[in-house]
Amino acid sequence: MPQASTTPPMVAIIGRKHHGKTTLTVRLAAELHRRAYRVMTIKHGSHTFDIDPETTDTYRHYHEGHAERVAMSAPDKFALIERWIEPLGPEEIARRYMADADIVVCEGFKQSALPKIEVFRLAAAEHEPAPLYDPESPQASTYLAIVTDSPDLTAEIPVISLATPDWLDTVADLVERRVMRRRSASR
Repeated sequence: MPQASTTPPMVAIIGRKHHGKTTLTVRLAAELHRRAYRVMTIKHGSHTFDIDPETTDTYRHYHEGHAERVAMSAPDKFALIERWIEPLGPEEIARRYMADADIVVCEGFKQSALPKIEVFRLAAAEHEPAPLYDPESPQASTYLAIVTDSPDLTAEIPVISLATPDWLDTVADLVERRVMRRRSASR
């Protein structure tokens, strides 16, 4: 398979379990799409998945036929299942399969070097009452902001309050300015 040589702009939405990573990823992707960007997403999972049930032909291609790649093509969508020995990082996935994106919004990948926006919700913070962000951590320089419902949270990076009516615009503006600066300048 030909490999693209450029990595599109990327941002990771991170946070603890049940803090709203998927919701923020989807809302941000929709807002950037509304702004006429070509948006693609990557969801990090910690366990395997099957997108085709055992009763399908593609399942048989992959499991019985041991095909390295199986493509499913329909009139309205396309999916590719590929075996790998070592997982690819989000940058390599984007380089190979999403190089034509204006922005790739990733859910997860908190250990990556990607620019990060953390979502921190008080209601979900019962057992972990603090954000992941730690200004002393080597990862701190990769954080762009924390999006939160906490009225008292302060940090050395921007804190965007979910109580503010234009919070999503603020997040999207930040991504345009800090992550997409090369592409947004040419729009």
